[in-house]
Amino acid sequence: MTTDAPLPASRSDAPTAHVVPDYASRVRGCLLGGALGDQLGAAVEFDSFDEIAGRVGADGLRDFSQLPEPGHFGDDTQLTLYTLDGLTEALEWANAGTAADEAACLWLAYLRWYATQEGRLPENAPAPQPRWIDGQSVLHARRAPAEACLSGLATGEMGTRSRPVNPDASDGSTVTRSAPFGLLPFVEDQTVQRLATDGSALTHGHPAAHRSAATVATLIRLLVHEQATLPGAAVAMLARTEQDAGAAELAGRLRAAVELSARGPVAPAALTAALGTGREAEEALSIALYAVLATADSTTPEQHFRRGVAAAINHDGDSDATGSLAGNLLGARYGEAALPAEWLAALEGPEVILGMAKRFLAQTQG
Repeated sequence: MTTDAPLPASRSDAPTAHVVPDYASRVRGCLLGGALGDQLGAAVEFDSFDEIAGRVGADGLRDFSQLPEPGHFGDDTQLTLYTLDGLTEALEWANAGTAADEAACLWLAYLRWYATQEGRLPENAPAPQPRWIDGQSVLHARRAPAEACLSGLATGEMGTRSRPVNPDASDGSTVTRSAPFGLLPFVEDQTVQRLATDGSALTHGHPAAHRSAATVATLIRLLVHEQATLPGAAVAMLARTEQDAGAAELAGRLRAAVELSARGPVAPAALTAALGTGREAEEALSIALYAVLATADSTTPEQHFRRGVAAAINHDGDSDATGSLAGNLLGARYGEAALPAEWLAALEGPEVILGMAKRFLAQTQG
């Protein structure tokens, strides 16, 4: 796909009712929004759109009220919270005056998540000290954890870019846990990209997974710390990616998402034909980006959140991954005020999500 064709004119995502949120609200909005997209999308994960429409109506799944029960969030939210906990522990060490290896803190956090899923730590792995998050029973539920995450941690060895585990793994389970890197304040974008890349390499060895994780983190950083609009963040990220000679596939996916979004919401078949099903990291990111851009003509932040998540989950693919990413982006953009009250009432474990947000904010705000 050509990289020098002009981008379509992007629409603003500044609804008339938009009040600029503060940092804490964006953090909570990003985490809660991702969990809402994960939970709603999990109800139709890998169903065809024809199956979705047959169950809930011709317009697809657009609200928790269409479901017989609210359901549960999945491993995407679990791992997002464990990513946040790993970063929080690194911040705790730093604030106490001791330098910490951030990747090692993340690895230990992911090992603790592994133990919640498998009932034990991997053989030969170190035994991390338990933390508050480990006592939250909702995070112990087994919600179809991604095989690449489990197998990457099961080795008991810390994966790195130079010593990869799962060298061919490039599925979306690495991008859906990467939003917290972009929430970090007072760090340069190069640091955010490094942390997200190293975090991805703990379980996924393929460079496509690393680049996609770093792209998610940078998009969140632009929204939270630069207060960029969604179209503005997308265009900036695309321009940067197209300058990376090794990221041609990712750049092509991002450009396709931006160009498709200029048509507004398209039929699910057209979406998957253009961008894939969301199984791979680049696909999941591009579908989520398309969804939040295609619905940018919404008149309020809440309407944008509802429409953006709906566009992200109604297709023949990995709906919880794409819904989770769309929720992260929209929550980071607008803060928690954009989240529908009745959706929050249906959300599983909000006290755990808010508890982790509180602990992170205590280390970043003083």
